[in-house]
Amino acid sequence: MVATSQPLAAQAGLFVLREGGTAADAAIATAAALTVLEPTSNGIGGDNFALLWHGGELLGLNASGAAPARLTLDALNGQPMPRHGWTPVTIPGAVRGWADLHARAGRLPFARLLEPAIHYARQGYPLSPEVARHWARAAQIYGAVASPQFSEWFKVFMPPGFIPAPGAVWASEAHARTLELMAASGGEDFYTGQTAQRIHDAGQAAGGHLSGDDLAGHASEWVRPISARYGDHEIWELPPNGQGVVALIALGVLDKLELPPGRDDPASLHRQIEAVKLAFADAHRSLGDPRQVEVPVEQWLSEAHQNELRSLIGSSARDPQTDSPGSGGTVYLATADGQGNMVSFIQSNYMGFGSGVVVPGTGVALHNRGHNFSLQAGHPNVLAPGKRPYHTIIPGFLTRQGRPVGPFGVMGGFMQPQGHVQVVLNTLRSGLNPQAALDAPRWQWLGGQRVEVEPELGGEVRSALSARGHQVSVQPERASFGRGQIIWRGEHGVLMGGSESRADGQVAAF
Repeated sequence: MVATSQPLAAQAGLFVLREGGTAADAAIATAAALTVLEPTSNGIGGDNFALLWHGGELLGLNASGAAPARLTLDALNGQPMPRHGWTPVTIPGAVRGWADLHARAGRLPFARLLEPAIHYARQGYPLSPEVARHWARAAQIYGAVASPQFSEWFKVFMPPGFIPAPGAVWASEAHARTLELMAASGGEDFYTGQTAQRIHDAGQAAGGHLSGDDLAGHASEWVRPISARYGDHEIWELPPNGQGVVALIALGVLDKLELPPGRDDPASLHRQIEAVKLAFADAHRSLGDPRQVEVPVEQWLSEAHQNELRSLIGSSARDPQTDSPGSGGTVYLATADGQGNMVSFIQSNYMGFGSGVVVPGTGVALHNRGHNFSLQAGHPNVLAPGKRPYHTIIPGFLTRQGRPVGPFGVMGGFMQPQGHVQVVLNTLRSGLNPQAALDAPRWQWLGGQRVEVEPELGGEVRSALSARGHQVSVQPERASFGRGQIIWRGEHGVLMGGSESRADGQVAAF
């Protein structure tokens, strides 16, 4: 089974499974295809993370990149970190992540896995509705800036005569050629070959900080996943620099906090929102790259700390006195094969197409993860060369008493841990099937006492939350509430999947 946000990408993963590939093979094929089929949210020039159930254990892969050696606080000259251009570009880890996942758990040749992506890049494909909508929005944003730094983006993603609308056909020969170089080299070309040289040359010509030496020195990291209990299940996330620990803190607090039985009971929603606020406050205060700073994950997940947080949740909304969450753009996918292997995989360029920089001749759009660094001296997440930023994208995984249940995720910037909390509660408290757990109306904490809700969360619920001090607003833009995928494996090995109704996705199985 494959579940992801774009139907043709789901079919790419299913193709690989039919060929005898593993869940890891299917994840790589789907992820590579998504760089072509949903470039509005991810690309070859981004990062990815994975949770892999393989050989009877859960493994974690951190394939995020660090700040270039020349990207320092002094290099910013006291200016804020820009959203676009070369400055916020950190080392892209996505392609190395594909290669490392394949080396660990793949079966088919690596080049075979990239064939669907190459086909769609070269032959073209029709845009699905949500992809078209976000594509048009990006064109409007970049066009309003009218900067030469976006010229290559318009050349690749807005060629003459192309209008991003549902059914419009787009292709990129440059993207296809780059994927062929990745296929032939096992991904190495991106870091030490022709593609790396083109990235280096373009960056140097534009006064950017990313260099060929930065690319050549990049490596992924296999890490030990972290977990929290909810009832008789365990929820798993990757450790920092990702924000998965936010979901675990909140779920740990909620596990022993009395919640009314109704899914949309205002008293229950109030406590969920308050738990999420407190969890974000911890992360915003102390989360950074554990290779360079101490991140108190064990303390955050301890019973003593969670008891302390529970005691702070009263009957009224609190202002947690922490930074407001931001925005992002991401793709998530889940895969499962017939041998019991499963993958939870997430990939992103951040803020839609990322930095807006496209490397000439490659079709590669570079991400802007550097924008998520703090510029406050002494902060654990402060910008520093070789340091990975606080990262928003997080894959999730569910087990029950040590046995795998399956992968899940909700993409969407700082909505992601909030989405994880809501999907887990929908599943374990409300007993919803995967599709219903994803379809249920969502809320999102925005900062302070501000909360957005989907229109389907009715007026009585909104009024009750307002009476508790929450500043509630209705947000009809459903994409802002994240877009998720789920695959659960039942007791008899039967797979159950759900794909986000807020996206164009599909569950594909055979």
